Amino acid sequence: QVQLVESGGGLVQPGGSLRLSCAASGSIFSSYAMGWYRQAPGKQRELVAVIRSGGSTNYAVPVKGRFTISRDNAQNTVYLQMNSLKPEDTAVYYCNAHRVLLTGYEYDYWGQGTQVTVSS
Repeated sequence: QVQLVESGGGLVQPGGSLRLSCAASGSIFSSYAMGWYRQAPGKQRELVAVIRSGGSTNYAVPVKGRFTISRDNAQNTVYLQMNSLKPEDTAVYYCNAHRVLLTGYEYDYWGQGTQVTVSS
Protein backbone atom coordinates (compact mmCIF):
# COMPACT_ATOMS: atom_id res chain seq x y z
CA GLN A 1 0.00 0.00 0.00
CA VAL A 2 1.26 3.45 -0.94
CA GLN A 3 -0.22 6.68 0.37
CA LEU A 4 0.37 9.90 -1.53
CA VAL A 5 -0.01 13.42 -0.13
CA GLU A 6 0.24 16.41 -2.46
CA SER A 7 1.06 19.96 -1.43
CA GLY A 8 2.09 23.25 -2.97
CA GLY A 9 -1.02 24.25 -4.87
CA GLY A 10 -2.53 27.71 -4.70
CA LEU A 11 -3.42 30.88 -6.56
CA VAL A 12 -0.81 32.40 -8.85
CA GLN A 13 -0.85 35.10 -11.50
CA PRO A 14 -0.25 34.27 -15.17
CA GLY A 15 3.45 33.95 -15.81
CA GLY A 16 4.13 32.89 -12.25
CA SER A 17 5.54 29.68 -10.83
CA LEU A 18 4.52 27.00 -8.38
CA ARG A 19 6.19 23.87 -7.13
CA LEU A 20 4.04 20.88 -6.27
CA SER A 21 5.27 18.12 -3.99
CA CYS A 22 3.97 14.61 -3.50
CA ALA A 23 5.18 12.70 -0.46
CA ALA A 24 4.79 8.93 -0.62
CA SER A 25 4.71 6.37 2.14
CA GLY A 26 6.26 2.96 1.71
CA SER A 27 9.76 1.66 1.34
CA ILE A 28 9.76 0.84 -2.37
CA PHE A 29 9.03 4.28 -3.74
CA SER A 30 11.97 4.00 -6.13
CA SER A 31 10.29 1.06 -7.91
CA TYR A 32 7.28 3.13 -8.97
CA ALA A 33 6.77 5.33 -11.96
CA MET A 34 5.46 8.63 -10.58
CA GLY A 35 3.18 10.90 -12.50
CA TRP A 36 1.30 14.15 -12.23
CA TYR A 37 -2.17 14.39 -13.71
CA ARG A 38 -4.64 17.24 -13.77
CA GLN A 39 -8.37 17.65 -14.14
CA ALA A 40 -10.02 20.93 -15.03
CA PRO A 41 -13.75 21.50 -14.44
CA GLY A 42 -15.82 19.68 -17.04
CA LYS A 43 -12.80 17.93 -18.51
CA GLN A 44 -11.25 14.50 -18.22
CA ARG A 45 -8.20 13.85 -16.12
CA GLU A 46 -5.06 14.13 -18.26
CA LEU A 47 -1.44 13.19 -17.86
CA VAL A 48 0.88 16.14 -17.26
CA ALA A 49 4.24 14.46 -16.70
CA VAL A 50 5.72 11.15 -15.67
CA ILE A 51 9.09 10.10 -14.30
CA ARG A 52 9.96 6.41 -14.35
CA SER A 53 11.97 4.47 -11.83
CA GLY A 54 15.05 4.83 -14.01
CA GLY A 55 14.62 8.60 -14.22
CA SER A 56 13.33 8.99 -17.77
CA THR A 57 10.59 11.56 -18.20
CA ASN A 58 7.74 12.43 -20.52
CA TYR A 59 5.60 15.55 -20.70
CA ALA A 60 2.29 16.46 -22.21
CA VAL A 61 2.68 18.79 -25.16
CA PRO A 62 0.94 21.78 -23.50
CA VAL A 63 3.44 21.83 -20.61
CA LYS A 64 6.65 20.82 -22.37
CA GLY A 65 9.35 23.39 -21.77
CA ARG A 66 7.45 24.98 -18.86
CA PHE A 67 7.06 22.16 -16.33
CA THR A 68 9.74 19.90 -14.87
CA ILE A 69 9.13 16.67 -12.99
CA SER A 70 11.76 15.30 -10.64
CA ARG A 71 12.02 12.78 -7.84
CA ASP A 72 14.04 12.34 -4.68
CA ASN A 73 14.02 8.64 -3.82
CA ALA A 74 15.76 9.27 -0.50
CA GLN A 75 12.87 11.53 0.55
CA ASN A 76 10.14 9.46 -1.16
CA THR A 77 9.00 12.61 -2.90
CA VAL A 78 8.18 13.66 -6.43
CA TYR A 79 8.03 17.28 -7.52
CA LEU A 80 6.46 19.26 -10.33
CA GLN A 81 8.06 22.63 -10.98
CA MET A 82 5.62 24.74 -12.97
CA ASN A 83 6.88 27.91 -14.64
CA SER A 84 5.27 30.41 -16.99
CA LEU A 85 1.86 29.37 -15.77
CA LYS A 86 -1.18 30.09 -17.91
CA PRO A 87 -4.88 30.33 -17.02
CA GLU A 88 -5.43 27.07 -18.91
CA ASP A 89 -3.19 25.32 -16.38
CA THR A 90 -5.91 25.83 -13.78
CA ALA A 91 -6.96 22.41 -12.50
CA VAL A 92 -6.79 19.99 -9.63
CA TYR A 93 -3.41 18.29 -9.83
CA TYR A 94 -3.11 14.67 -8.74
CA CYS A 95 -0.07 12.58 -7.94
CA ASN A 96 0.02 8.98 -9.17
CA ALA A 97 2.22 6.01 -8.36
CA HIS A 98 2.23 3.14 -10.82
CA ARG A 99 4.06 -0.16 -10.93
CA VAL A 100 3.67 -3.29 -13.04
CA LEU A 101 5.14 -6.54 -11.77
CA LEU A 102 6.61 -9.21 -14.04
CA THR A 103 3.44 -11.22 -13.37
CA GLY A 104 1.42 -8.44 -14.97
CA TYR A 105 -0.15 -7.36 -11.71
CA GLU A 106 -0.45 -3.60 -11.51
CA TYR A 107 -0.30 -1.24 -8.57
CA ASP A 108 -1.94 2.14 -9.04
CA TYR A 109 -2.29 4.76 -6.30
CA TRP A 110 -3.63 8.33 -6.28
CA GLY A 111 -3.30 11.30 -4.01
CA GLN A 112 -6.20 13.50 -2.94
CA GLY A 113 -5.30 16.32 -5.32
CA THR A 114 -4.21 19.92 -4.90
CA GLN A 115 -5.87 22.92 -6.54
CA VAL A 116 -3.84 25.16 -8.84
CA THR A 117 -5.52 28.36 -9.97
CA VAL A 118 -3.86 30.70 -12.45
CA SER A 119 -5.65 34.03 -12.54
CA SER A 120 -5.00 37.74 -12.38
